Amino acid sequence: MDADRTAPAAVTVSGAYRRRMLLTVAVTGGVLVLQVIGGLLSGSLALLADSGHMLTDLSGVALALLAVQVAQRSPTLRRTFGHYRLEILAALVNAALLIGVFAWVASRAVQRFGQPVEVQGGLMLTVALIGLAANLVGVALLHGGKDRSLNLRGAYLEVLGDALGSVAAIAAAVVIQLTGWQYADPIASLLIGAMILPRAYLLGRDALRVLLEATPEDVDLAELRSHLLAEDGVHEVHDLHAWTITSGMPVLTAHVVADGGPGDLLARLRGCVADHFGIAHATLQLEPAAVPGPESPGPESPGRVRCVQPVHA
Repeated sequence: MDADRTAPAAVTVSGAYRRRMLLTVAVTGGVLVLQVIGGLLSGSLALLADSGHMLTDLSGVALALLAVQVAQRSPTLRRTFGHYRLEILAALVNAALLIGVFAWVASRAVQRFGQPVEVQGGLMLTVALIGLAANLVGVALLHGGKDRSLNLRGAYLEVLGDALGSVAAIAAAVVIQLTGWQYADPIASLLIGAMILPRAYLLGRDALRVLLEATPEDVDLAELRSHLLAEDGVHEVHDLHAWTITSGMPVLTAHVVADGGPGDLLARLRGCVADHFGIAHATLQLEPAAVPGPESPGPESPGRVRCVQPVHA
């Protein structure tokens, strides 16, 4: 047994949806190949743009799956929180990929306005309908976890964006079939690209909040401090910090100046933090109301190991 191991890793929210993510990758990969072939044969930039978006989705969900797999590894003495942050890094990479897809789609659409390309509307419509059906399957598979995990939210938003992109491609194909107006294709491409940017921004913003260890949005530190101070015997709360390790795993540390022994008070404080603010992982250091100064140290407990400075040669 590896002596460097500490405790088994907890199953994250994303980990609970691993099987659904695998199925989403399989469906998305199959439709991606179909859309690339259909886009090349029909000459549709909208289909190719949606294929590029779908490729990003496939890469994003695959990255999310890899992050989930690695995040389940047990913590070690060198990585005491395990590899949970990899899920957040995967979400940030997904945001960057989305921005890259938008830039590519926009540049190609502008070229099409100057040099229109004849598009086969019938083939384009058939492929777009199949793509929409596949994307709706992915949306249904990931919907349940989108509000519980940044990693899953990234995968869900990408598949949802693909579904909307397929709708835009279907609309463009219908217009081309009925009127022959070829500009509907690059316009649909720009619409698909425009749907990418807001999702990339929101996903990247939330991932950066976690990586920068900002206070969780649903935690009001001022209110939390008030709750702790309201407990009997508590005089002061300082060095109060709250951040997020990964989606669904907020943590908190605080120094609490209080009267009396730690037993009952510590249980009440932890219960307050868990029940009112949903933070199960809280490290609370209790400090006596009057701490002995260095000139009048308190009695040393029997058997206590004193911390001494190392002696250098």
